[in-house]
Amino acid sequence: MTQILFMAATFFAVVIVIVFLVLFSKYFHLWLRGFTSGSHVGPIRLVLMSLRKVNPHTIIDSRIMAVQAGLPTIPIVAIEAHYLAGGNVRRVVQALIAAQRAKIDLDWDTAAAIDLAGRDVVDAVRTSVDPKVIDCPDPKKHSRNTLDGVAKDGIQLKARARVTVRTNLAQLVGGATEETVIARVGEGIISAIGSCDNHKEVLANPMLIAKAVLDKSLDAQTAYEIVSIDIADIDVGDNVGARLQADQAEADVRVARAKAEEKRADAVATEAEMTALTQENRAHVVLAEAEVPKAMSEAFRSGNLRSGNAKPAAG
Repeated sequence: MTQILFMAATFFAVVIVIVFLVLFSKYFHLWLRGFTSGSHVGPIRLVLMSLRKVNPHTIIDSRIMAVQAGLPTIPIVAIEAHYLAGGNVRRVVQALIAAQRAKIDLDWDTAAAIDLAGRDVVDAVRTSVDPKVIDCPDPKKHSRNTLDGVAKDGIQLKARARVTVRTNLAQLVGGATEETVIARVGEGIISAIGSCDNHKEVLANPMLIAKAVLDKSLDAQTAYEIVSIDIADIDVGDNVGARLQADQAEADVRVARAKAEEKRADAVATEAEMTALTQENRAHVVLAEAEVPKAMSEAFRSGNLRSGNAKPAAG
C-alpha cells in the first residue's frame, strides 16, 4: 500500500514538473521581457491570459512599448478588455505614443473608443499633426468637377476648392465624416457666389468666397477641424440670367398667343351667335308679314276696313 502511494505521489510530482517545465518554457521569456523592461506581468496572469484566449505576446509587447515610450501606466486589465472587445491594442498604443510626441491630449479610453468605432486611430493622430487636403468636389467620388453658382447678375461661376482639415480627436467618435465636410463646403461656396452682386467681384477676389464659408463654422459636429479653404480655380460659365430671361420672354409670348387665340375664339363665337340671332329675328319678321294678309281679310269681313271708293252711309 505504501509503495502504491509512493508511486502515485511520484507520478503526480512528475506531471507537475512536466507542466511547470512546459509553462516555464512557454511564458518565461515573456515574463522576463516584461520584468526587465519595467512592465512586469506575473506568470500566473500570463497563464490566465491564454485561458481567456488573450494573446499574451500582443499584451506584453504593447505594454513594453507604452512603458518604454514613457506613457502613463495603462492597467493590464484595460488592455486585455480592449483585446477581447476586438480592438487593435498595438495601434492604440502607437497612437498614444504619437499623440504624446505631438503634445496632443489623448488618453487610453478615447483612443480605445476611436479604435472600436472602426476608425484608424493612428491615421487620426497623424492627420491631427499633419493636416490633409480635401478636393471639393472630389472627382474620384463625384461625377462633377466644379461647384456651379450663379451671382446676382445672372452669370454662372464654376469653382473648385481645396479644403485643409485636421482631425478633431474630441469629436472623432460620433462626428460627421469627410463626406459631410465636402457637402457643407460645397453648399457654402455656392451660397457665397449667389450672395455676390456681381460676378466680377468674385473673379477679382476669390477669397471673398473662402472667408464667407469659413465664417459659417461648417466643421461643427464633424470629426475634422477646417484649417483653411483655398479657391483653386474659378471660371465663368453661362449667362444663366439672360437664358432665364429669354425663356421667360418665350413663355410670355406663348401666354400672350394663347390669350389672343382665346379672345379670337370668343369673337368668332360671338359673331356666330349674333348671326344666328339675326336669322332668328328675320324669321320672326317673315312670320309677322305673313299675318298681315290674314288680319286685313278679317277686317274686311268684320267691316272694320273699307275700300277707298266706298261712300259713307247717310245719317
